[in-house]
Amino acid sequence: MTTTEWAEQSSCGVRSEWGPSGASALASGCRVVVDVLSFTTSVAIAAERGTHVFPYRWRDGTAAAFAASHDARLAVGRSEVSAESPWSLSPAALRRAPFADRLVLPSPNGSTIAVAAADDVPVVAGCLRNATATARALSARGWGTADRPVNVIAAGERWPDGSLRPALEDLLGAGAIIAALHGRGCGPLSPESAAARAAYEATIDVPSTLANCASGRELNAIGHLEDVEIAAELDTTDAVPALTGDGRGRWFAVGGWGANRR
Repeated sequence: MTTTEWAEQSSCGVRSEWGPSGASALASGCRVVVDVLSFTTSVAIAAERGTHVFPYRWRDGTAAAFAASHDARLAVGRSEVSAESPWSLSPAALRRAPFADRLVLPSPNGSTIAVAAADDVPVVAGCLRNATATARALSARGWGTADRPVNVIAAGERWPDGSLRPALEDLLGAGAIIAALHGRGCGPLSPESAAARAAYEATIDVPSTLANCASGRELNAIGHLEDVEIAAELDTTDAVPALTGDGRGRWFAVGGWGANRR
């Protein structure tokens, strides 16, 4: 057995892991990125409005240059939203912002997992708002079998020292998607994905849980409880943003499965 073979959850049609390293361990198959209180909920809201969303790893000076090179608007931090820069990783802000045809969303968690995927790996932005729609789209394209597995990646957050903080909201988002995949006959589920499904199905009040978990309390403390409420809107959209692209780059778009993706 190779160094990482034990981590591949092989022979399973639905697999789950945490963060960029976990995503790398599950190298083959379709990748569903789940970053509920930030990146993927924001991607779903923007993409269902027709915006082309470019993921980017870093929120620094290079992000502005990247946005300029793609003729795109740049999303700013939640606290930096202004009349001149109304787009951010805040789902509430994106709902209120003017339409942008092209938008760069920097994120050290969700974006990093998305852009690190190989060009031939289908990548989908999943969240609570599109959990059932995501499962429906993937299963309709033949994903969710041992030969064509779905890798549901909970992005997690970061502790101040930079280490991964497994985040309850992403576990529940992953679990909702896995439950919907299982309901459509996808599988078998790996033990990791079965545990995420069980956690979701055991949660009686998802909105209250999101509001009171660590990440929800953090957002509430800085005045962004509305972001938590929007992220908890279960199955309110059929929009399934998928990564597509050309020689200039890759972006999320509804229906953007790419010519080489089924």
